[in-house]
Amino acid sequence: MVFLELKEMEAREMFPGGRVRFVHSPHMTLAYWYFDAGAELPQHSHPHEQVTSVIHGELELTVNGETRRMLPGSVAVIPPDALHEARPLTECYVIDTFYPLREDFL
Repeated sequence: MVFLELKEMEAREMFPGGRVRFVHSPHMTLAYWYFDAGAELPQHSHPHEQVTSVIHGELELTVNGETRRMLPGSVAVIPPDALHEARPLTECYVIDTFYPLREDFL
């Protein structure tokens, strides 16, 4: 078992307005995102199942053409290979869980 403190991990800026701390297990990846309002998360897909949980702020999420406004407590389950994009309407704290492991984020 490994214990980590997110506050002790350096955040990586993956794109303008998007900072993240990654935690990897042998089988999955968790991404702890901080988004600035208006940051652009363009449409994309990947072979991983993704569960997105909004902890703070408002996020507009589009999955396979269906758009929802997500608030704290909102959760989206994004199937593998689904086209999706997001737009933070305010500053946001979002946790993404990916299965299997995101080797491209190691």
